[in-house]
Amino acid sequence: MTDIESFIRGLPKTDLHMHIEGSIEPQLMLDLAARNGMKLRWDTAEALRGAYQFDNLQSFLDLYFEGCKVLVTEGDFRDVTRAYLRRAHEDGVVRAELFIGPQSFIERGTPLEALMSGVLGAMQEARREHGLSVGLMISVHRHRTEADAMVMLDQIMPWKDQIIAIGMGGAEIGNPPAKFARFFKAARDRGFRTTVHAGEEGPAAYVREALDLLQVDRIDHGNACLADPDLVRELAMRRIPLTVCPLSNLRLQGVTEMARHPLKTMMAQGLHVTVNSDDPPYFGGYVTENLLACRDALDLSLQEIVRLVRNGLEAAFVTTEEREMLLGQLDDYLARHAGASMS
Repeated sequence: MTDIESFIRGLPKTDLHMHIEGSIEPQLMLDLAARNGMKLRWDTAEALRGAYQFDNLQSFLDLYFEGCKVLVTEGDFRDVTRAYLRRAHEDGVVRAELFIGPQSFIERGTPLEALMSGVLGAMQEARREHGLSVGLMISVHRHRTEADAMVMLDQIMPWKDQIIAIGMGGAEIGNPPAKFARFFKAARDRGFRTTVHAGEEGPAAYVREALDLLQVDRIDHGNACLADPDLVRELAMRRIPLTVCPLSNLRLQGVTEMARHPLKTMMAQGLHVTVNSDDPPYFGGYVTENLLACRDALDLSLQEIVRLVRNGLEAAFVTTEEREMLLGQLDDYLARHAGASMS
């Protein structure tokens, strides 16, 4: 490991866009399948990892939802959440904000209580063991109906105080944000922060709808905004955070090579971009790997890497007091490493 890689890995950073059901490492997926008496199409972790070749978002989602089937019991949800949080801690993550989409699990018979207890229990363990700041976001599926999303909103209310935000993901094409305007208003009315996947495969118009109709606090991905200069100016002026996932974009063919990723252009236009892992085993990297890939391909300076990390801390769904504490950790780290080359 080089000194620069060690410095980047040690930076107190965030992961604000990561899906719990997308964080199952291949061997754990096989172990959970065996635990639940299931037979997967792959016999080894190597064979499963070899299947992680995607043409687009939908081809990934097909495999993603197949993998979700191994999560059945409270213990399954605790184990996968805990495994990710251990790995995130090793990666220097001090604030993790995790999505989970309960709808597909509930329809297969998993009680919501089991899912929530497993995930929240693992988060509490990570807080105690690592001092990790961690929050849970509930994501609804955009390929389902708004009425389905409303049902989900009602179902999670017993855990309202343990949920930091409501989000939405899934196949973007043909499922514009406008389809869920009433749902997001209801979420806001109930006191939730909100975020939505937009502009990953969908057009800039979807990012505009997320901003104007859904009135979200954050945009997940948001890359397509660059096609609309007026939208870029508004996003920059309002400091709307964009949770960009570079390796995800590469593996899903959003960009043909990392050197073509729009991250540096987004930064140059004053957008509040953050770097995140999305579904790390599927896309070949956790947060540090995403930062290193961008540094190498886009010739990012260490100042730019630090700016991305600071953006993440500033964009987190935390109290003002916790944000100041987290930013203080970054400042202390930088002071201790003041001799590092910042070129």
